[in-house]
Amino acid sequence: MSLTMILLTIFLPPVAVALRQGIGWQFLLNVVLTIIGWLPGVIHALWVNTRSGETLV
Repeated sequence: MSLTMILLTIFLPPVAVALRQGIGWQFLLNVVLTIIGWLPGVIHALWVNTRSGETLV
């Protein structure tokens, strides 16, 4: 993961997920988790962005 993606994951989790997966189920889930609390959104964004085998959209 690049430094830019790490910073986006920490400060704007939904944006980081959208850049990695596009606007879809993972993005909507991350928005909900971020609204519930910042930390769940960051954890989910880290999980999405560090999974191997996924391609950038």
